[in-house]
Amino acid sequence: MVLSSPPMTQISSICDLSVVVPIYNEYESIPLLVEKITGVAQSMDVAYELICVDDGSTDGSAKLLKKMARERHDLRVILLRRNYGQTPAMAAGFNYARGRVIVTLDGDLQNEPADIATVYSKLHEGYDLVSGWRKERQDNAVTRLLPSKIANWLIARVTGVRLHDYGCSLKAYSADVVKDMNLYGELHRFLPALAYIEGARISEVPVRHHARQFGQSKYGLGRTFRVVLDLLTIYFMKTFLTRPMHVFGPFGAISVLAGLGLSIYLAFIKFILNAEIGNRPLLLLAIVLFISGIQLLSVGLLAELMMRTYHESQQRPIYRVREVVGGKV
Repeated sequence: MVLSSPPMTQISSICDLSVVVPIYNEYESIPLLVEKITGVAQSMDVAYELICVDDGSTDGSAKLLKKMARERHDLRVILLRRNYGQTPAMAAGFNYARGRVIVTLDGDLQNEPADIATVYSKLHEGYDLVSGWRKERQDNAVTRLLPSKIANWLIARVTGVRLHDYGCSLKAYSADVVKDMNLYGELHRFLPALAYIEGARISEVPVRHHARQFGQSKYGLGRTFRVVLDLLTIYFMKTFLTRPMHVFGPFGAISVLAGLGLSIYLAFIKFILNAEIGNRPLLLLAIVLFISGIQLLSVGLLAELMMRTYHESQQRPIYRVREVVGGKV
């Protein structure tokens, strides 16, 4: 089913709301998904656009989306060359979005489109990001719920952003916050933590969650290890983004000092006590510690130079200004 186009008065170069939906092999869900999102957006009485990013689907989703986009004025379809993953798909949607507020949700109809209005209105209470909380999640307890609970607890502890449900795709973002974030790898689930690093004000609201109606889930236990590795990246960015020498420097200095200490001790044994040190494991340990320390210090210095290049080449400041008051002529 394809709805008729909304009135042209709702479409503008800059709009109030952009709804971004990554799509990967969701042919059966697309017509109903678009119908529901359109109904919600029209009931909100805001200027909106719907952006569907096809992430290399192989089931006819791309062809269907292209057909619908030709018949509607509120739908834009971004077709990626191949399946890159959810993070690149969301990044593409963010880059093409024109809304002052960007709302994301999955394309499998497990998120309730009516909750777009919930996160949108919550954002206007003064927040920069509002995350959905699937309080009554309709997924398999062993393969989805248990790993998710463990991951949410771990992410909250490491990042300091206390959310119940990092994995919920239904989120609302201020466009200013999204434009400041560069996404790589599989960092989409860490968007609240990335926004927190940028100084965003974050909230969470309960949202509905449905059992999957069509197709099969694209997620499984195999992503758990990738989540842990990405979490290490987020922790480093949160703690040492502008001062990487602070993480490499202490370890390097300790290693160099330990190596020097052992070398002095061995020199005392060799030249004062006239004992053989060539067959002592401490000699090898002293060499390894000293060289490792020099390497760590060198890595820290290189990381500092790279971080300065990163900020200066993009003219990217190391701070964020929320508001400037007064001083107008």
